[in-house]
Amino acid sequence: MRLRGYYPGWWNLGVAALAMVATLPGRTQGLGLVTEPLLRDFGLDRVAYATVNLWATLLGSLLCLPVGGWVDRWGARVVLTTVLAALGATVLGMSGGTGLITLYAGILLTRALGQSALSVVSLALVGKWFSKRLNIAMGVYSLLVGMGFVTAFPLVGQAVLGSGWRMAWTYVGWGVLAMAPLAWMVARSNPEAAGVTGGQTVEVESSDSDLGLRDALRGGAFWIFALSSAVFGLVYSGISLFNESILQQRGFDAKVYHTVLVVSTLLGLVANFAGGWLASRWSIRRLMGIGMAVLAAALVSLPLVRTYAHVMAYGAAMGIAGGVVTVVFFSVWGQVYGRRELGRIQGCAQMMTVFASAVGPLLLAETLERTGSYDGMFYGLAVVTTVLGLLCWHAPMPARRVALAEACR
Repeated sequence: MRLRGYYPGWWNLGVAALAMVATLPGRTQGLGLVTEPLLRDFGLDRVAYATVNLWATLLGSLLCLPVGGWVDRWGARVVLTTVLAALGATVLGMSGGTGLITLYAGILLTRALGQSALSVVSLALVGKWFSKRLNIAMGVYSLLVGMGFVTAFPLVGQAVLGSGWRMAWTYVGWGVLAMAPLAWMVARSNPEAAGVTGGQTVEVESSDSDLGLRDALRGGAFWIFALSSAVFGLVYSGISLFNESILQQRGFDAKVYHTVLVVSTLLGLVANFAGGWLASRWSIRRLMGIGMAVLAAALVSLPLVRTYAHVMAYGAAMGIAGGVVTVVFFSVWGQVYGRRELGRIQGCAQMMTVFASAVGPLLLAETLERTGSYDGMFYGLAVVTTVLGLLCWHAPMPARRVALAEACR
């Protein structure tokens, strides 16, 4: 199907947001919805399952690199459709599997195709279309993704409780599989692939000024922003997995934990959109520095939490920090390096983030086992986060030429 005339990039953004929500079966929170019944079904102990999950996440992150290259070579539309079909088929196969080998393969492939590959393609689909309004687009994208997950998680959770994990996973698998033809019909890799025509003059980066992966890796900005995002992923994954235990150490029950989760999620959605709006007016270095500063403050305050008000303030800080850092991570690569090798650059950054997210829970668990408290890790991570925030504030940004071109966004 060829769309003539003006093809709005917002259609691409909507498909990309749906694709990111479709990563649910490959994410920790998504797998967490089926963990308990799955363990009972296969007779697995938690240590064995956690070990398999860790290695599946680490090995799955390696797929980010080739997928980014495939996006740059063949276009996001082809790769998105293929990955969605493969992920949907994998989830369906996992739902009907009875042996441990099938289970382990399913966990590995859902991690590789969902959390890693599909995340890279989803982000590239937006980054390769928008240029001047990239920050606003990523703010809207983040908001839609957050709303999608807030809707999807309870629906899948209810399906698990009502129909069992296998039937719930079957629903998810068919849902992801159905997105593949939708992606092929609606998504376009870039404005040129959509055959856009029109007379709107917008500010876009000229292709000959775009920077490649080698240029990015040689510069300090990539490593500063990538490491900052990775550390946030490490903190978020570790705290998310053990949040109830962390608050119990301070005398708060599960009800307070659920309230904090709601507050953090809602403020994170607001910060997603606000961060995108601010990124179009402020330096992205300053915005990331502020996000990391708020995260550091949350980490320092967590061991000092004593009252209900303290807990709510901590949850608010985590939500705001998460919203800001997420928007910057989504938009900085296209803004700084352009579209030419955006898939490769985002793939490399995503791999670092996934790797750190896998290590985070392990670091917190080891700290608790050795010291009897999480506090030492929180203070240590606060120092690291503060340093990275200062580096973001002063990060050396590569210079790129900007040209006016006839295109529609």
